[in-house]
Amino acid sequence: MTEPVQITDIAAIKIVEKTALNKDAVGLRLTVKTTGCSGNSYQMEHVLSEDLSKDDRFDKNGAVLYIPKMHSWMLFGTVIDFEDSKISSGFTFSNPNEAGRCGCGESFTVNRPE
Repeated sequence: MTEPVQITDIAAIKIVEKTALNKDAVGLRLTVKTTGCSGNSYQMEHVLSEDLSKDDRFDKNGAVLYIPKMHSWMLFGTVIDFEDSKISSGFTFSNPNEAGRCGCGESFTVNRPE
């Protein structure tokens, strides 16, 4: 069975490290924000002890990632990785639901399921 969201080993390490930056955080949340020339962008934020009933929870090697259920359809099948190069570092998202990306790669579009 395919996992709804896959977290690579390096991404799990980075989620644990980033969660530890806020002593009150219980994990990170991946959301999709409306922005950019293509319409949507990924955003990671700390999750504090709050009502988490509107989120799906994913765990890997001590990393805890929450995704709002309202965004799950856009992220189903996404592989979350972490890239660290001389030019940039950060989480990367390989999302099979993306229909297109803007020229700079900062935002994306998805087709709504029928």
